[in-house]
Amino acid sequence: MRRTATLLRGPRGGAARVKSAGALAAAAALIAAGLAGCSGDGGAEPVAAAKAATTLGPGEGTLNLVALPGAIESGGTDPRVDWVTPFQERTGCKVGLKVAKTPEELADLMRDEDRRYDGVAAPPEVAGRLIAENQVVPVNTDLVDGYKKLEPKLRKLLERDGKHYGIPYVWGANLLVYDTRTVPPPAGWSAIFDPGQARRYSGRIVMRDSPLAIAEAALYLKGRERKLKIRDPYSLTPRQLAAAGRVLAKQRPHVGEYWAIPADAISAFAGGRAVLGQGWPYQVDVLNRAGRPVRAVVPAEGVTGWMDAWMIGARAQHPNCMYQWLQWAASPDVQQQVAEWTGVAPANPQACSGDRLRSGFCAAYHVGDRGYLDKIIFAHAPAKACGGESKKNDCTDYAEWTRVWIEATHPQSAKPQAKP
Repeated sequence: MRRTATLLRGPRGGAARVKSAGALAAAAALIAAGLAGCSGDGGAEPVAAAKAATTLGPGEGTLNLVALPGAIESGGTDPRVDWVTPFQERTGCKVGLKVAKTPEELADLMRDEDRRYDGVAAPPEVAGRLIAENQVVPVNTDLVDGYKKLEPKLRKLLERDGKHYGIPYVWGANLLVYDTRTVPPPAGWSAIFDPGQARRYSGRIVMRDSPLAIAEAALYLKGRERKLKIRDPYSLTPRQLAAAGRVLAKQRPHVGEYWAIPADAISAFAGGRAVLGQGWPYQVDVLNRAGRPVRAVVPAEGVTGWMDAWMIGARAQHPNCMYQWLQWAASPDVQQQVAEWTGVAPANPQACSGDRLRSGFCAAYHVGDRGYLDKIIFAHAPAKACGGESKKNDCTDYAEWTRVWIEATHPQSAKPQAKP
C-alpha cells in the first residue's frame, strides 16, 4: 500500500525535519533565546502541573491537534490514505490539524497559551522538554483501550515518577547502512567516525542532518575513550559533548551528504553517490525492494533509535475527544495505515497480525522483535540534568547540541564568536 509519495516525503514527516544548515542555525538561535532565563529543560516558563483525567464523558465534538507532516493523513495527500475521516464519523469529534514545519515550531505551538491544542505527536527532541515544562499532562492509561498491547519498552520511555506522559505511536532505529558491492560488513560506528576508516569511502558517506546524531558519535567514543566516562549518549557533559563535536568535525571532510529527507539517502545509495552511512530500516527496505544490494547492521558499540508519541496538551479543551483519539491511534488498523504510509515501525505489534501489512514488512522493520528492541538506546531530549535523574545541571541541553552540531558539520553557517 505504500505510495510513491512516501519516497518523496519520507517517514516521520521527513520534509518537516530541518532541511538546511541555515535553518539549523536559525533554530539554534531561537532555542537559545527561549532558554535564556529559564530553568530545567528550558524553552518556556513552565505552566502549573496538571493531573491525569480519572473519568471520561461524551466527546466534545472537536479535537485540535498539532503534528509534523505525515503524522496524520485525512485524504489530502492521497484520497486512499485517510484515518481521520473514519474517526470523525465514529466519534463525532471533528479534527482540526495544525502542521508544524520543524520540531521547534511544534514545541512552540504547544507553549503558546492562546493556541490550546488538545494533543501533539511529539518526536523525542520535543517530548522531554514538554514534560519538563508541564506543557503536557499525564495520561491515564486505564482510559486507553489497547494500551497494554503496545510494546512494553516503548511504553516506559515517557514514564516519569510512575506517570505516563505519552502513548507510543511509531518508532525506528538508526543503523549503519552499506552497499555490499563496495563495503564489507562494518563492525561498528568506527567505520564512519574513525578518520582512518572513513577515508576509504571519502565523499561517499551519508549522515543524518540532526543534532541527535551526536549520540552516535558519543557511542563511538564510549568504547574508544573510556576516560570520558560516557554512560548515556543523550546525556553528555560539556567535556563529552565537545569530544563528540571534534569527532564529527574530523569526519566532515569525508561526508558526501547530510540528509534531512529520508528519500535523499535513498537517492544517494541508488545513484552510487553513497556506499556507507547512517540510515533507517525504511531506506534499506525501499532499496532492497528495488533490487539494490544494500544492507544494515547494528554496530558493536550499540544502536540508537527514536519514538514518536501522542501527548495531551496541558491546556486541552477537549479531553474526551483526545482520549478517543489516543485509542484510535493505538488501534491495530490505524497503526497498519500509519506504518505502511510513512515507512516506520508501528508501536502496536498487532498491526502485523493477519494480512494487515504487506508480506515482509514486519520482518524488515523488526516489529514485535523484543530482542532487537532491547538493543536500542532510544533518544530523549538532551537536558541540563543528566538523564533526568540528577538535580545538578551538569549536562548539556538541546540548544548546546544544536550549536555543536552546526559548528562541527556546517561551520559555514555557524555564527562567528565575538572577540573578547
